[in-house]
Amino acid sequence: MLSNRHLAFMEVARQKSFSKASQELYISQPAISRHVKSLEEQYQTKLFERNGLKIQLTEAGKLLYDRLLTVRQIQEQTEFDISYLQQQQQASGILQLGASTTVALYILPRAMSVFHQQFPLVEITLLNRNTEIVLEALLNKEINLGITEEKGKPNNVTYLPFLTDKVIAVCSKKSALARKKIYSLKDISHMPIAIRERGSGTLEAVKRGLLKNKIQLSDLNIKARLGGTEALKNFIVESDCLGFLSQRSVTKELRQGELTEVEFEGLQIERRFYFIQRKGETSELNKHFIQLAKRIYKASE
Repeated sequence: MLSNRHLAFMEVARQKSFSKASQELYISQPAISRHVKSLEEQYQTKLFERNGLKIQLTEAGKLLYDRLLTVRQIQEQTEFDISYLQQQQQASGILQLGASTTVALYILPRAMSVFHQQFPLVEITLLNRNTEIVLEALLNKEINLGITEEKGKPNNVTYLPFLTDKVIAVCSKKSALARKKIYSLKDISHMPIAIRERGSGTLEAVKRGLLKNKIQLSDLNIKARLGGTEALKNFIVESDCLGFLSQRSVTKELRQGELTEVEFEGLQIERRFYFIQRKGETSELNKHFIQLAKRIYKASE
């Protein structure tokens, strides 16, 4: 079991701040400092370098933090595995998920709800960021299971296919672009475009789809870059711009008539989402969630 001293140290390392760690753990800052000092005395080395208000881990601190992340992972997996052997409804543990925006907002909630019904004592955490940040969080052991697009396929990550997603072009029903349903692809260069931020999986899918037709982002008349699906969607509803979004994310707006799908001859944009885990690592908790999510969406597709 991780001691309170180790938990305090880990939170300071994660937050890079004694005061933020104090707020997160609901204990006083002097108590946090005592825990860290006690560990430094135990290991007979400094764990943090302090430079004014800024702190960073020493080499020894980095080593300890990385080892403690592994210990925490083993502890959580063991807690679930042992409790699951006794009774599924009493199985406890922490399911640490990370997902790109489309998955987090429009796909995972259903799977998480069903999973919670089956394992009511399992705590679920979800990091909602773009594909690049989720992958980084997985490699930094901040999460244990991610759902993203396939991107770069780093050697230390395993990818398990999940489901396919379609990205479509949409505009506001009030936009002049809504007067036609189908355009020639050459027309796109003259249209005002709003896109997602760099690092977005949706943006990468759009880039790949356009490149197949020998069109680059630099050829487009980009008027806005917005961080997040909801921000882009809400902007398009109120503007004259065209935007590319997951079909799953605009189902309601298309049905209610706020948005209109715009098609381009010869342009089809699809992407596949994957479960990602650190290579060589897995857990029964992750396996249960993966199996459940795949079963739910296989039945609905």
